[in-house]
Parts: sequence; C-alpha cells; structure tokens
Amino acid sequence: MSRRLRSAPPALLVAGLYGAALTVAVVVALASDGLGPLWWLTMFVPLPEGVAATGQNLLFLLLAGMSWAWGIWQILRVPSAGPPPQQERNTLRVRVALYVAVATMWLLQVTASWIWADTTVIHSAVMWVVVLLFARVLGRDREYTRGAGVLGYGGFTVIGVLDLVGQPVSDWAEMVCGLAGLAWTVLILRAQAGDDRWGRTTVAYGIAALVVPILLLLAALPFQDEGIAVEPLGVVSSVLVMIWLARSAHDLAAPRRQAVAQTTSEA
Repeated sequence: MSRRLRSAPPALLVAGLYGAALTVAVVVALASDGLGPLWWLTMFVPLPEGVAATGQNLLFLLLAGMSWAWGIWQILRVPSAGPPPQQERNTLRVRVALYVAVATMWLLQVTASWIWADTTVIHSAVMWVVVLLFARVLGRDREYTRGAGVLGYGGFTVIGVLDLVGQPVSDWAEMVCGLAGLAWTVLILRAQAGDDRWGRTTVAYGIAALVVPILLLLAALPFQDEGIAVEPLGVVSSVLVMIWLARSAHDLAAPRRQAVAQTTSEA
C-alpha cells in the first residue's frame, strides 16, 4: 500500500515561506551587522540589549531558524495510508489533545515576552489531559506511568496558578514535578517503542527531545561568560518536543500494521 501525505502541499508551502524569510533575515544580518530581524524571526521577541552580531550568535540563531523550518514541515504534514481509518473515541481524543499541546507549546515561544505565565499554565493543563488520555489509548496502562504524568504536569499546573495569584512556591516542588514529567516521557517512549501504532522515527524524535537539551547545555557552557546568547539553543529543544507530540498524533491516524497485514492475508 503506497503512502501519501494528505497535507504535504500546505506544509511545504508554509515551511518554504518561513525558509525564504529566514534566508532574507540572514542576508540582512550579514549585510547590516545587526541581528534584529533574525532574532524576531526565530525568538519572536525584540533583540535584547548587549547581544552583538557575532559569528556564534548568528550560528545559534540560524540553527534555531532551521529547527523552526523543519518543525513546520514535520508538524503540519499529516501522513495517510489510503482512506483514513475509523478511530475509537479515546484515540481521537488523544490525537486532538496532542495537537492542542503542540499549539500551546508554540504559544509559549511566541508569547514569552508578555503572557508567558498564562500560557505556561494552559500548556501544563493540556499536557495533564494528554497524560490521562494516553493512559486509555495504551491499553496496558500502569498506574505509575499515569501517576508520574499527573504529578508532573498536574503539579506544574498548580504551581503556575499559584504563581499567577502571587503565592510563593518552593524550588523543590518544581524540581519534583520536573523529574516526574521526565519520568512520564521516558515511560511513554518505552511504551511507544513496543507498540506498532508508533513508528521508529517518532520514538527517535522523542528520545532526541530528551538527549539534545543536555548536549546543547554542555555545548553552551563555554559561552556563558562571553556575552553569547544561548537562548536560541532552547528553541531547538522545544521544536523537538513539538515534533514528537505531533508525530505521536500523526501515527495514530494510520491503520495499525497488524490490521493491515491481516487484511492483506485475508485478501
């Protein structure tokens, strides 16, 4: 059965337009010795004071921009093998929740300078819903997997609400929630690796979303005291997470391999 990309043309168009704008911004940065347009295009905020147009800053911004372009392509395209299969309610719900999580995470990037706290609460709440719905779709739910996700993202939701109302929150609470969210991601990736509904590429993006931030942090350490802006490296990590969430939803839209094989053998 040949695979086709149901929304490849729109995804290619948007990614191409962003890539063209990125190219223009890079040319402007090289010609004018200023990073303003390129910073806006990749970070969605004004250029901070003290960020010089150095080769390192330009390289980091270019890396962030290329990540956005690739992320647009991966997120907006929807793979389909033949007619879309009929899906049970839980599967459809988790797909919708995953796409909403991608959208709220994108909002975290573009609204960082004005309503960051509000968007953080919304994203954490959406991910808490994803945790609960994922537990139903996996079929062999383990309570500690769901518990880790609820503690992580439910805890971050509560912390965000407390922060909005001005209530202090201890650092250890955020650390516990962060570790719990990390544990949930690892457990979900393990479950996806053993489930034929998700492809190896999707799992690989999820693993990269866990490993790449550590590598980028180590790579950024030498530049901490040299006036080099390392914020664009965080964009790369965020885009990887968004790609994993989107592909996790994309893969659920395709018929299960076992079902396809059974249909073929019966024919």
